[in-house]
Amino acid sequence: MTRRFRAAVLRAYEEPFAVEDVVLHTEPAAGELLVEIAGAGMCRTDLAVRRSAGRSPLPAVLGHEGAGVVVGSGGGPGTEIRVGDPVVLSFDSCGHCRNCRGAAPAYCDSFAALNLFGGRAREPSRLGDADGKALAPRWFGQSSFADYALVSARNAVRVDPALPVELLGPLGCGFLTGAGAVLNTFRAGPGDPLVVLGAGAVGLAAVMAARAAGVPVVAVDRLPQRLELAERFGAVPLSADAAGLPERVRGLTDGGARYALDTTASPALINDALLALRPTGTLGLVARLHTALALEPGTLDRGRSVRHICEGDAVPALLIPVLTQLWRAGRFPFDQLIRTYPLAEINEAERDCEAGRVVKPVLIPEGRSR
Repeated sequence: MTRRFRAAVLRAYEEPFAVEDVVLHTEPAAGELLVEIAGAGMCRTDLAVRRSAGRSPLPAVLGHEGAGVVVGSGGGPGTEIRVGDPVVLSFDSCGHCRNCRGAAPAYCDSFAALNLFGGRAREPSRLGDADGKALAPRWFGQSSFADYALVSARNAVRVDPALPVELLGPLGCGFLTGAGAVLNTFRAGPGDPLVVLGAGAVGLAAVMAARAAGVPVVAVDRLPQRLELAERFGAVPLSADAAGLPERVRGLTDGGARYALDTTASPALINDALLALRPTGTLGLVARLHTALALEPGTLDRGRSVRHICEGDAVPALLIPVLTQLWRAGRFPFDQLIRTYPLAEINEAERDCEAGRVVKPVLIPEGRSR
């Protein structure tokens, strides 16, 4: 049985998205779900495909912060989510490697193959365009810039039907990453000052999670409007262009931050963040580095450490319910970072995201945007 619907297709790395008819050539198999998308966040990882030097197969349907309602299920062992359930979609994982079994699915042995580069090589005939040509499916296990997404039940998280499901998609990646870094990786508390470098979607989610945990936060960014948002959410704002940034952070954190979270991949800011840490402090990196990282002398002295953090070290089925509970309590107001766009305006959303005019675009399929 085939299903025809609309999706945003990226056909070439330098071309705009094209919203067009696509065809799904299969129904959900055992362990799979078909989800009608209510809203899909646009993440910078989606846009980074343009800089992937051919590693991500095209043409493709991207989108990996989807949320919606289950309209089909293949059943099978472990498929507890039912037709009619609202779900948030997150990254894919194999479920059986050592890291998956150890509650670290973001470090799955097959993460790259399942989420980034598998595409057409894995499933050559499941998704195609109106002319019958194959499209790379299941970007991050979902390809949710579309009316529908076929996903593994493993990367779907059931949520309360009373929640605004069309806004929840970013909880599956961007907001999950920032909040998880604070709550899971650092396990920061009131005595653990944090400095966040980059007040975008990930950085502001970290700020909100930190304040919810009683953690004092300094937020660093170059854009005044982003610093205003960070201050609204409880952070002390600090311009990235300020002279003597490490000294300023140490002055605001009683001698140095216990933790630093870099979302910028800027070598200069990474060095500043390390110098702003107190002895034994930890810097977490969430953005992919595109240049060599040369550390200045002294940055790793006195027990300071650096580690990479993927997807907030989260088990999505555990962290997403925590974040929705915090939102209901008014302690994680992620909806204030969102601007919605019809799926047909995906290229405008991309331009606004790249220009810093919006923190988190969420794309609403046509049937939902009327």
